[in-house]
Amino acid sequence: MMDIERKSVNAIRVLAADTVQKANSGHPGMPLGSAAMAYELWANHMKHNPKNPKWVNRDRFILSAGHASSLLYSLLHFFGYGLTIEDMKNFRQDGSKTPGHPEYRHTTGVEATTGPLGAGMGMAVGMAMAQKHLAATFNTDDYKIIDHYTFVLGGDGCMEEGISSEAFSLAGTLGLDKLIVLYDSNNITIEGNTDLAFTEDVAKRMEAFGFQTLYVEDGNDLAAIGKAIEEAKADTKRPSFITVKTKIAYGCPAKEGSESSHGSPLGEENIKAMRENLGWEYTEPFYIPQDVYDNYAQKAAKGQMAEDAWNKEFAAYCAKYPEKKELWDKYFSEIDSEKLLNCEEFWSYEDKPQATRSLSGTMINRLAKIMPNFWGGSADLGPSNKTVIKDGGSFSKTNYAGRNIHYGVREMAMAAIANGITLYGGTRTFVGTFFVFSDYIKPMARLAALMQIPVTYVLTHDSIGVGEDGPTHEPVEQLAMLRAMPNINVFRPADATETAAAWYSAITSKTVPTVLALSRQNLPQLEGSSKEALKGGYIIADSTKEVPDMIIIASGSEVSLAVEAKTKLMDEGFDVRIVSMPCMDIFAQQSEAYQEKVLPQTVEKRLVVEAGSSICWGRYLGFKGKSVTMDIFGASAPAGVLFKKFGFSVENVVKTALAMLR
Repeated sequence: MMDIERKSVNAIRVLAADTVQKANSGHPGMPLGSAAMAYELWANHMKHNPKNPKWVNRDRFILSAGHASSLLYSLLHFFGYGLTIEDMKNFRQDGSKTPGHPEYRHTTGVEATTGPLGAGMGMAVGMAMAQKHLAATFNTDDYKIIDHYTFVLGGDGCMEEGISSEAFSLAGTLGLDKLIVLYDSNNITIEGNTDLAFTEDVAKRMEAFGFQTLYVEDGNDLAAIGKAIEEAKADTKRPSFITVKTKIAYGCPAKEGSESSHGSPLGEENIKAMRENLGWEYTEPFYIPQDVYDNYAQKAAKGQMAEDAWNKEFAAYCAKYPEKKELWDKYFSEIDSEKLLNCEEFWSYEDKPQATRSLSGTMINRLAKIMPNFWGGSADLGPSNKTVIKDGGSFSKTNYAGRNIHYGVREMAMAAIANGITLYGGTRTFVGTFFVFSDYIKPMARLAALMQIPVTYVLTHDSIGVGEDGPTHEPVEQLAMLRAMPNINVFRPADATETAAAWYSAITSKTVPTVLALSRQNLPQLEGSSKEALKGGYIIADSTKEVPDMIIIASGSEVSLAVEAKTKLMDEGFDVRIVSMPCMDIFAQQSEAYQEKVLPQTVEKRLVVEAGSSICWGRYLGFKGKSVTMDIFGASAPAGVLFKKFGFSVENVVKTALAMLR
């Protein structure tokens, strides 16, 4: 007779296989192969409470190999996270709680949206960093209030993606001992055996990064898997990497060890043969016997007991350390947006030309004084991005309380880690690099937008104003690229007030990430700029006429150029309106009445001035509008030379406008 633990493992296998088969779509191979390690982890080593999935001191689990979602959904179903058998039957169907890849906010118990391979590895590192930061801030000698692990499960594909190496290199450097990676090593990818393109010794690579490496020969040996997990926990100096050798589609005779099981249903006859091979006596799809549910319920109950014990400990901690409790409440509360909106110091500035990257640096340090849970860093560009929190200390293995994160030259992993930090909760974070390298950040920013988490991206050197570094470092299409992404606010501020507005919007956002595209060169403070910038677009210098002769729309460094052009055009007898558009995304969310007030449809003569691609301006330009934009790559020369060369001068703006007005 099959013991209950083995029966519970096989229950995951048959449920995952049935789920994929009914949908006629999905990836059954990994769930079958990794079911034993997933069960052993969740049932016997992971601290989690299905009754309170957001318990702050729970262990985190991320399925980096998101295509194996039927494995995660099966675990959530059996452990009582609210997924029903009907939900499993609706796998990959419209509106179901079981989409093709796990989605944060959509399915209870899913800690992160995964799918792009390797992304979950980076987010797991972020969660482990956040855990260390909060532990250093709140733990005392007698109370370990933040004391848990981050587990992440992935396969060969995750380990092939470069983002994993970036993230794990930093994890090893930081000594994140609460991070445990489970590597489902089955030597199979979509095209066949991994020997086709992946023959390195992965464990040696991880050892070189600074990980403890462990090995389990048989992926069905629950005792060996459990022993490895406990050995990983016992190492208090290094993160751990456990290689578990498995067989893809384990238990299905026709598919076991074959790439054909990776992305296709097994087939009804093969599932029948699998049930027989596993000794699963029940033939009805989606039928699970009660003794299996009882076993899972018993395992899940341990989580409630663990949280109950923690709640008592936390109450005693708060009573003994009221100042820590006060700080805790600040960490886990939203900023007072109304108070910040009316804070004179926050909005104040020196009336002198300054680069918006420098102004952003000022805002970062003002926010750091207001928000003790505000931290972040740059991809080795802190001094250039102006992202350093003064007196904040460096986050490191000797100072996990540090507020300045040194990501090294790892832009994509940096963005994934920021996602993980934000998902963890309790802090607000930002990342920084040059705007042109947002190409490296974009895939992880897309996940942030999809997950609706408010990460802030400080992207400096926002145009050909970079100058001598040349076209490799001069962004052209990046504004359009990021503006095309749903649920992200892209700000390109023109001066101090607009930079403050951009940061205000970013730090008060709850569900939308924010991009700040900031200048390298100094820009003047503009007389007409105001908190109206919070509406995304506004009139910064108006016409005296009820109906302007023309509307010039600009952003960032080109707003002052447009304002100067307005004066010249007045000398020519034309009265134009200047609209500053720091955030096209937010302007599009304003009422039709407001948009019409700023950009009345009756004024068809419109000119856009922006040192970026024209491709995103069509809806505001119309058929009769023109643009002074950057639709070719730049060049290497001093910034002033380049702006004149590519038409970003008062003379050229006036010339272009007059050609439309006359």
